Amino acid sequence: MLSINCKGKLLTFDRPKIMGILNITPNSFYDGGKHNEVSSALNQMEKLLLEGADMIDIGAYSTQHKAPFVSEEEELSRMILFVKEAVKQFPEAILSIDTFRSEVARQALTEGGHIINDVSGGKLDDKMFETVGEFQAPYILMHMKGTPQTMQQFTDYKDVVKEMMCYFSEQIQLAKQAGIKDVIVDPGFGFSKTLDQNYEVLSKLELFQLLEVPVLSALSRKSMIYRFFDYSPQEALNGTTVLNTISLIKGAQLLRVHDVKEAVECVKLYLKTYEK
Repeated sequence: MLSINCKGKLLTFDRPKIMGILNITPNSFYDGGKHNEVSSALNQMEKLLLEGADMIDIGAYSTQHKAPFVSEEEELSRMILFVKEAVKQFPEAILSIDTFRSEVARQALTEGGHIINDVSGGKLDDKMFETVGEFQAPYILMHMKGTPQTMQQFTDYKDVVKEMMCYFSEQIQLAKQAGIKDVIVDPGFGFSKTLDQNYEVLSKLELFQLLEVPVLSALSRKSMIYRFFDYSPQEALNGTTVLNTISLIKGAQLLRVHDVKEAVECVKLYLKTYEK
């Protein structure tokens, strides 16, 4: 059975787990500006935990491709202040730190964070693997080409899934060499992929189980849903639930979502249908 060690807390994937999204940013595509004050962010974190989140993913840098660049100093000031308060108020919660910068990772792990969620898969900071390995923290390795600002310029693939498998194999090996024991892979829906490529990856999601690590599916309210239907992220909850269900059927062990209550119901219904 697949599992990860979060500072002595063993998290097993005997059932799919839910990661609640908490963006402490002014400009994230769906909830930007709603939780960029510590008090409101803590209230939202409590809500996500009460609804059944197994972990909270904290982001202090919006990675949507139109979002402006954020300096390391600004990301640190947002992230570390909140992590300190979150650890005080919710000491049992598992905190995932959404960053591609090793110094943000280092300071957040020092203050009590458990997991590093890196959209760049270690490609944007050559000290990231070394830092995560030093802390023996689980590492979420996402597929992206370029940077958050340039990623949509890099969507030319001969075989998108085959190239992603090669990418993951290489980066997992490098992560292991740096001392990282627990790796989770994230296909990176919406990152360096066209709408059709996103759906091709989803249709073949079960292939990523060949990597023998947990697979995270992060589809919550993304453009591959709302652009397909030509509406807003605010209207994309039903589409999110449908694609989360497909992800579970195809073997995803972790769902990263804005709407925890609905995702928990999705998992329960999936288990009721497929549990042996």
